[in-house]
Amino acid sequence: MTLEIVNWKAIIEALLYAAGDEGLNSQQLAKVLEIDQPQLESIMADMKEYYQQEDRGLELVEYGDIYMLSTKKEFAPYLKRLVEVPAKGLSQASLEVLAIVSYKQPITRAEIEEIRGVKSERVLYSLVNKALLCEVGRADGPGRAILYGTTSVFLEQFGLKSIDELPPLSDHVDDSSIQKEADLFYENFNEAFSDLK
Repeated sequence: MTLEIVNWKAIIEALLYAAGDEGLNSQQLAKVLEIDQPQLESIMADMKEYYQQEDRGLELVEYGDIYMLSTKKEFAPYLKRLVEVPAKGLSQASLEVLAIVSYKQPITRAEIEEIRGVKSERVLYSLVNKALLCEVGRADGPGRAILYGTTSVFLEQFGLKSIDELPPLSDHVDDSSIQKEADLFYENFNEAFSDLK
C-alpha cells in the first residue's frame, strides 16, 4: 500500500478496538503502522478531533502514552441499562471466567487464560460490559497488566452479600493440572448458583 491510499485513521481505529481496555502506546502504533512519531502524532490529533464530534458515540482517550477507545460519558445512562441484564443466559465460557475471577481475584487476563487454556479477552470484555467484572488495579511488573475482580452487580446477581459467601472449593485440586482446576472452579460455581442463572 502506498501512503496516499492508506486510511491510517481506520487502521488505528481497528487496532485500538482490538486492543480493548489495554490500549496501545505510541511506540506500538508507530511500529505496527511503520510510520514515524511526528506522523503518528498528526494522525492522532485528527482522530481526537473526529471523535469529539457530537454524532460520535466513542472518544479517543489518552492516559500517559496509552491510547484507547472509550464510550462517551454522556451515554452512560444507556450503557447502564444495557448492562443491567440478569446473569441468566451466560455462556459456559462466561461462567468459567466468572468462577475463576471470583475465587482468584485480583487476577490478570493472562492468569485466567493460563487456567482455562484458551483466550479469554472477548469473554472478559463481555463480562466487564455487563458490569459483572471490573478493573481493580494493575499488576506489578512489565506491562502493568490489568487486574480484574467482581463487582457489586455480580454479588447482586448471584445473591451474595460479599465474596466470602462463595461456596468453598474442594481441597483435592491437583496443582499439576491447570485444566482440572478450571473444571473444578466451573463445577463448584455452576452447582452453587444453578438455580439463580
